[in-house]
Amino acid sequence: MLTSARNRTVLTLFTTADDVQSHRVRMVLAAKGVVYDRVLCKPDKLPEDLSDLNPYGTLPTLVDRDLVLHDTAVICEYLDERYPHPPLMPIDPLSRARLRLAMVRVEHDWLPLVDTIGKGGRKAETARKHLREQLLAARPLFKASTFFLNPELSLADCLVVPVVWRLPMLGVKLGREGKVITDYGERIFRSQGFARSLTEDEKVMVA
Repeated sequence: MLTSARNRTVLTLFTTADDVQSHRVRMVLAAKGVVYDRVLCKPDKLPEDLSDLNPYGTLPTLVDRDLVLHDTAVICEYLDERYPHPPLMPIDPLSRARLRLAMVRVEHDWLPLVDTIGKGGRKAETARKHLREQLLAARPLFKASTFFLNPELSLADCLVVPVVWRLPMLGVKLGREGKVITDYGERIFRSQGFARSLTEDEKVMVA
């Protein structure tokens, strides 16, 4: 019910078990070391209280007492400001703007291809080819710094890494051309924070 959901005393994330955007938010929470209640949901069978809280019926949805957020980018920026240590965005406006533009590019160009591949069918192979091309074209962004366009882990990594993690499952092979991307992923995959971000479904994606 609506009342019980809003009366939660622990930060609550309604999340799918295997969606990139949900994984993105879980990565932010893991990087911050925040204790929260993870509620796994199926997109086609949402809990009644979530349907009352979020008029769009979308996942992920974050509930922080009386506050309900359901846009993924807004959720991530809210968490970065709500829990400021460690910061996941640079201080200077220019670097922040560059990272935000990079995240917009990933959301608009990469994620629709990930969704198309996941659905299978005739369009999947074309989407697989286009995703590989998009990733390889972005190699300079992976080379620019220790992390994605930044010397420290940022909100951009929290979006990009879930995509890189899913590449084996999606059947996207980068080969030697994409070594800088696979090396980038492996560095983060080994971290404790990344391990905490995974659901059981996500853990077996590279098995």
